[in-house]
Amino acid sequence: MQIGDKVRFLNEVGGGTVKGFQGKDTALVEDADGFDIPVPVRECVVIDTDDYNIKRKPVTPTLSKVEEPIKPTKSEIKIHPVEMRGRDVLNVVLAFVPEDIKEVSSTSFEAYLVNDSNYYLYYIYANAEGNAWKTRSHGLIDPNTKFLLEEFTRDSLNELERVSVQFIAFKDNKTYMPKPAVNVELRIDTVKFYKLHTFRESIYFEELALIYDIVKDDNPTKQVYISAEDIQTALLQKKDA
Repeated sequence: MQIGDKVRFLNEVGGGTVKGFQGKDTALVEDADGFDIPVPVRECVVIDTDDYNIKRKPVTPTLSKVEEPIKPTKSEIKIHPVEMRGRDVLNVVLAFVPEDIKEVSSTSFEAYLVNDSNYYLYYIYANAEGNAWKTRSHGLIDPNTKFLLEEFTRDSLNELERVSVQFIAFKDNKTYMPKPAVNVELRIDTVKFYKLHTFRESIYFEELALIYDIVKDDNPTKQVYISAEDIQTALLQKKDA
């Protein structure tokens, strides 16, 4: 029993709050009327304890577990692609594949760059906008792989009338014969995208595809393009002659 405890009397009606002690055997209990009544401790029954008087075991603040710094792991070993015999000659193509060949008049298309060589390619794929160019895709292509450049609908066909593919070829962590940087411009006949017979079988796709050579046997493609103005000029010159 401690000061502040609420007690009831064992042999009498009533009780109160312990306010103090007279010696070891008598408690001074304040009753409901505010009077201090001396009562033998043995005749008091504690019914509520003042929490503030309870002696508590001091709480030792626990230190949060200090996490050990994460040790940097060793870099993953890069597995180099297996080189294939005869593929040190560059062969790169730009391919257009209809998503649904049965609906060629309305289907969407996928554009791929096929790297049929043992070289990595840092590439840029762009389309002409007037006298300037707009990048459509860029990145790194692994050897002997085909890479999805973009998906597009017929609404974008007009943008593809003039496209360019630029790339630098190299090998990683090994000696190789250097190749010159490539920059090939193509004029795409977008009418072909509406004709089923223009999409044909190839060694690169299970689906039918429209294929444009970018580099063939190390030789960049050079398109021969004659504009209507050039034809008219040639006819006039021939007539004058």
